[in-house]
Amino acid sequence: MPLQQGSARMRQRTVLLVGIVVLLAALVLAVVLASLLTHGRQEASPQMLKWKDRGTTKNLQEVILGRCYNYITAQHPELGDKDCLKIWESLKDAFIYKNPCNITPEDYQPLMELASHPIPCNKSLFWSKTGDLVHRYTKSNQNFLTLEDTLLGYMADRISWCGDPSAPGINYESCPKRNECESNPGSVFWKMASKMFAEAACGVVQVMLNGSVEAGAFRSSSIFGSIEVFNLDPDKVSEVHIWLMQDIGGPQSESCSGHSIQRLISILEERNFKIICEDNYRPVQLLQCVHNPDHTDCRLCTNST
Repeated sequence: MPLQQGSARMRQRTVLLVGIVVLLAALVLAVVLASLLTHGRQEASPQMLKWKDRGTTKNLQEVILGRCYNYITAQHPELGDKDCLKIWESLKDAFIYKNPCNITPEDYQPLMELASHPIPCNKSLFWSKTGDLVHRYTKSNQNFLTLEDTLLGYMADRISWCGDPSAPGINYESCPKRNECESNPGSVFWKMASKMFAEAACGVVQVMLNGSVEAGAFRSSSIFGSIEVFNLDPDKVSEVHIWLMQDIGGPQSESCSGHSIQRLISILEERNFKIICEDNYRPVQLLQCVHNPDHTDCRLCTNST
């Protein structure tokens, strides 16, 4: 083979190899650029919405499941047929990946149906501005149940949750307060649960109100005043007993003859309920006195002269 022809073929092979190397380098560069662009888009993805209230409770799934199993096994074994896993999934589906200001009652309907259970007559105890006292009372007296003593209320008491359209769909940093948007996960949940609790009440029902609140013991804007009062069934409820509790040694802002209590009584009478109001219902007051045994309000009797 002539030397010149061999050299020409070598040059062709060299050019071909260089072309292949250049092409491969271009492909690698394109992949790198695409990766960088994709990574940039991920970093620029929508951030979690920011709100003014605390975020979703840490380990929410474990908390809900733990409370559910404790309730149906240790506290109320008669409810052992409840499916805690389905209850958790229905709660999660109600809010995950959703804007926390666009929650609807329909979102929670499956949860309400799964977790509801009968409330015995004469046991329903409603409350407003007496949260700590009323729950100390139901723990010491098993004859009464607040909403927080039902399965729904027990699972959700003192915890928070909300979703977000961005991954991972749950906002652990912040959730909206009621004054930021009305249709937030917590508000919608408690309104629905409260409505269901009131609808289930039968026989004699009780309500514990705070007579030391300066603004008035009964407030139309409260859950009790705006939802529960109007969902009591006059055909099922025979009487409403109002326990107006004043703080031991605290201000006595209102009694059963007070303005807001009279407004409540008028609302109940218009709905054909029988009403009894009692200032400082003694069994509850005795519980208050556990922390104030030497106060004059806590003396069981006085020395006669």
